Amino acid sequence: MKLNKQIIIILVGISLLSSFKNKEITWVAIGDSITYLNDHLDETGGRVTKGYLTSVIEYFPHIRYINKGYNGWSSGNVASHVEDLNLVKADVYSVFLGTNDWWQGRQLGQLQDYQTNKGNATVYGSFRIIINKLRKLNPQAKVLLITPMQRSDFVYINDSKNNAFGSYKMKNGRTLEAFVDAIVAIGAYENIPVVDLYHHKQLPIKRMVNFKRLKDPHSGLYKNFKYPKSNVILFNPLTDEYPYPKEAINLTYDGLHPSDKGNAIISKAIICRFKSFKF
Repeated sequence: MKLNKQIIIILVGISLLSSFKNKEITWVAIGDSITYLNDHLDETGGRVTKGYLTSVIEYFPHIRYINKGYNGWSSGNVASHVEDLNLVKADVYSVFLGTNDWWQGRQLGQLQDYQTNKGNATVYGSFRIIINKLRKLNPQAKVLLITPMQRSDFVYINDSKNNAFGSYKMKNGRTLEAFVDAIVAIGAYENIPVVDLYHHKQLPIKRMVNFKRLKDPHSGLYKNFKYPKSNVILFNPLTDEYPYPKEAINLTYDGLHPSDKGNAIISKAIICRFKSFKF
């Protein structure tokens, strides 16, 4: 009889341990088009087969993600709509924003804007609004901030007229790195972990694409130009061919949005942080 009781206790213990390990974790991923595209791979022209969200949950099968990525959105867009996004109580939230703030020329502000909850006029203020909402939803939730990657010249695969220069120069007097530094500063102030993709050694700007195919200004013939020479050759979206054929794909497929290789690097960095959350 005593042996049977011991067996029952052991079985119950194993059952409880198994139940704990398999507890479903809800992850709300807030972001821009990089996050959005995870569930809209058809919009990549068949150039991406797996986004970073999918890779993370393949590693953590007990995590269920909710994709809250919005094309072209900045932290200001998210902050202004934060009450209308149907955000739910979750175990973990990630905020992957900033590249559109830079490109839209938004005011960066200063850490004091975050500390004093100054409002949505600056990036610091926008992040405060977002994080306030997440803490209201679940004060015990884990939060992860993800900075923008470096970016090469972006040309939208479905419309070449939608294009933008890369982070190798300033926009509205600010570098993209300044926005990255702001996100890092918020993380340090709030003791929130940050995945810094901008300074990730495997994501340098020179490897965003293998080359950019442009007309040689001397011969008029198409030629593959590598970074940084590609930055100074003009691209005319009305007359020129799409500058990123499939052979140009490296860390991104269009100069901005991660390829399978880029998404794999991003997911590994997130997985490393998630491990520290001890899910």
